[in-house]
Amino acid sequence: MARIYILFIFLGFFSCKNNKTQEKSIEPQISEVISENYELYKPLKQAKAVLILFGGYPENIEDIKREFKILEVSKENDIAVLYLNYNKKLWLEENEKHLLAEMLQEIIKENKLPNDAIFIGGFSSGGVVSLSISNYILSMDQFNINPKGVFIIDSPIDLAALYYSSEKNIERDFSKTAIQESNWIIKTLENAFGNPNDSLSNYENKSLFTYKSNHTLNLQNLKNTKIRLYTEPDTIWWKKNRMAGFDQTNAYYIKNLEVSLKEQKFKNVEYIATNNKGYRANGERHPHSWSIVDKKDLINWILEK
Repeated sequence: MARIYILFIFLGFFSCKNNKTQEKSIEPQISEVISENYELYKPLKQAKAVLILFGGYPENIEDIKREFKILEVSKENDIAVLYLNYNKKLWLEENEKHLLAEMLQEIIKENKLPNDAIFIGGFSSGGVVSLSISNYILSMDQFNINPKGVFIIDSPIDLAALYYSSEKNIERDFSKTAIQESNWIIKTLENAFGNPNDSLSNYENKSLFTYKSNHTLNLQNLKNTKIRLYTEPDTIWWKKNRMAGFDQTNAYYIKNLEVSLKEQKFKNVEYIATNNKGYRANGERHPHSWSIVDKKDLINWILEK
């Protein structure tokens, strides 16, 4: 059962210039709901919106909070933030989508959050989860929650492209980190779907986007949903650190997804390419980072009518 804490946070007193009166300035008051699977931070008054966040493949809630300090600006604008300990997913099976959707609906209902102002986003594989679950929820009448907006942060949206890129990394034999990750990716994808050269339909069935065949069927329920696609296409960094070409980066496929969706008349798709904003919390330069998102601009996007 979740443990609930009410936090009352006060600033000091500030006096007027003439020192005749004193005014008490109070920070937004929030409540915390802490459980094994999620953490929810919500205003004591009715929230204007709900921001649901999914971390990258190995990330838990503490990792998200460390890398993406969105909570303060969210509190200032009466936006509830829901962090999920839901990770290690490059794709979602149908039963996983259903269970996750049920959990989100239960959290929103129990905490009396607005079900018509839901925004879902995530970093890396967490962005894959965000798009997948948003598309699924909107396809099912039984879920009384409405994702109004969804965003990804440099996510690996094309599983077949991920396979091919991993093959190139292994053949190139340049970065030990890239080789280890690529061997794991190929093994994982082959066990699940086979080789994309002769089993492309298996990849299309689970992938958000398949560039090779321009397959976007798994996003079709998002045509009227606001979508943001964040990425930092730093070709110099990837060449120097991984010897990877632009066509091996997430940015390449995210850009092509934007083009494809706009050609299909998706109503509100934004491709946001940043420059030199990718840094980890420890100061490490890396274009594949939460930090490429302008937090205040994201909040404005959530609040806009």
